[in-house]
Amino acid sequence: MTLLHAFFMMGGAEGGEGGALINLVFLGLLFFVFYFFIIRPQSKRQKEIQKKVEEMKKGDKVVTGGGMIGVVNSIDEDTVLLEVDSGVKARFQKSSITDVNPNKK
Repeated sequence: MTLLHAFFMMGGAEGGEGGALINLVFLGLLFFVFYFFIIRPQSKRQKEIQKKVEEMKKGDKVVTGGGMIGVVNSIDEDTVLLEVDSGVKARFQKSSITDVNPNKK
Protein backbone atom coordinates (compact mmCIF):
# COMPACT_ATOMS: atom_id res chain seq x y z
CA MET A 1 0.00 0.00 0.00
CA THR A 2 1.50 3.32 -1.06
CA LEU A 3 1.32 6.54 0.90
CA LEU A 4 -0.98 8.10 -1.69
CA HIS A 5 -3.30 5.12 -1.49
CA ALA A 6 -3.35 5.49 2.29
CA PHE A 7 -4.46 9.15 1.92
CA PHE A 8 -7.35 8.11 -0.31
CA MET A 9 -8.39 5.43 2.17
CA MET A 10 -8.61 7.97 5.01
CA GLY A 11 -12.06 9.17 3.89
CA GLY A 12 -15.11 8.06 5.81
CA ALA A 13 -16.68 4.69 4.98
CA GLU A 14 -19.98 6.30 3.96
CA GLY A 15 -18.23 9.06 1.97
CA GLY A 16 -16.87 6.87 -0.80
CA GLU A 17 -15.76 9.13 -3.65
CA GLY A 18 -16.35 12.33 -1.68
CA GLY A 19 -13.71 11.41 0.90
CA ALA A 20 -11.13 10.76 -1.79
CA LEU A 21 -11.89 14.10 -3.43
CA ILE A 22 -11.53 15.95 -0.13
CA ASN A 23 -8.18 14.27 0.47
CA LEU A 24 -7.02 15.18 -3.03
CA VAL A 25 -8.04 18.82 -2.50
CA PHE A 26 -6.26 18.83 0.86
CA LEU A 27 -3.11 17.43 -0.76
CA GLY A 28 -3.26 20.11 -3.49
CA LEU A 29 -3.76 22.83 -0.90
CA LEU A 30 -0.81 21.54 1.11
CA PHE A 31 1.40 21.64 -2.00
CA PHE A 32 0.18 25.18 -2.78
CA VAL A 33 1.08 26.39 0.73
CA PHE A 34 4.51 24.76 0.63
CA TYR A 35 5.27 26.22 -2.78
CA PHE A 36 4.21 29.82 -2.11
CA PHE A 37 5.43 30.12 1.48
CA ILE A 38 8.60 27.98 1.48
CA ILE A 39 9.92 26.97 -1.96
CA ARG A 40 9.29 30.17 -3.95
CA PRO A 41 10.78 32.68 -1.46
CA GLN A 42 13.84 30.49 -0.92
CA SER A 43 14.56 30.15 -4.63
CA LYS A 44 14.03 33.90 -5.08
CA ARG A 45 16.55 34.64 -2.32
CA GLN A 46 19.02 32.16 -3.83
CA LYS A 47 18.80 33.91 -7.20
CA GLU A 48 19.44 37.30 -5.54
CA ILE A 49 22.55 35.94 -3.79
CA GLN A 50 23.78 34.38 -7.05
CA LYS A 51 23.37 37.75 -8.80
CA LYS A 52 25.27 39.56 -6.02
CA VAL A 53 28.13 37.05 -6.20
CA GLU A 54 28.38 37.45 -9.98
CA GLU A 55 28.49 41.27 -9.66
CA MET A 56 30.97 41.25 -6.74
CA LYS A 57 34.11 43.33 -7.19
CA LYS A 58 37.34 44.11 -5.35
CA GLY A 59 36.73 45.94 -2.07
CA ASP A 60 33.27 44.46 -1.42
CA LYS A 61 32.56 43.13 2.05
CA VAL A 62 31.31 39.51 2.00
CA VAL A 63 30.16 36.80 4.39
CA THR A 64 30.94 33.12 3.75
CA GLY A 65 28.85 30.10 4.65
CA GLY A 66 31.11 29.43 7.63
CA GLY A 67 30.50 32.93 9.00
CA MET A 68 33.83 34.46 7.95
CA ILE A 69 33.55 38.15 7.14
CA GLY A 70 36.14 39.66 4.84
CA VAL A 71 36.91 42.14 2.10
CA VAL A 72 37.42 40.91 -1.46
CA ASN A 73 41.07 41.22 -2.47
CA SER A 74 40.98 39.40 -5.82
CA ILE A 75 38.53 37.34 -7.85
CA ASP A 76 39.38 34.29 -9.93
CA GLU A 77 37.08 32.12 -12.02
CA ASP A 78 35.85 29.89 -9.16
CA THR A 79 37.54 31.37 -6.08
CA VAL A 80 37.82 34.63 -4.20
CA LEU A 81 40.74 35.84 -2.09
CA LEU A 82 39.42 37.56 1.04
CA GLU A 83 41.28 39.65 3.56
CA VAL A 84 39.73 38.55 6.85
CA ASP A 85 42.03 40.63 9.06
CA SER A 86 44.86 43.05 8.42
CA GLY A 87 47.45 41.02 6.55
CA VAL A 88 45.48 37.74 6.83
CA LYS A 89 44.15 36.45 3.52
CA ALA A 90 42.18 33.29 2.79
CA ARG A 91 40.87 31.80 -0.45
CA PHE A 92 37.23 30.69 -0.64
CA GLN A 93 35.03 29.12 -3.29
CA LYS A 94 32.52 31.56 -4.79
CA SER A 95 29.78 29.07 -3.95
CA SER A 96 30.53 29.47 -0.23
CA ILE A 97 29.66 33.19 -0.23
CA THR A 98 26.27 33.80 1.35
CA ASP A 99 26.06 37.61 1.33
CA VAL A 100 27.76 40.52 -0.39
CA ASN A 101 27.99 43.96 1.25
CA PRO A 102 26.12 43.14 4.48
CA ASN A 103 25.07 46.24 6.42
CA LYS A 104 26.28 48.46 3.58
CA LYS A 105 26.78 52.03 4.78
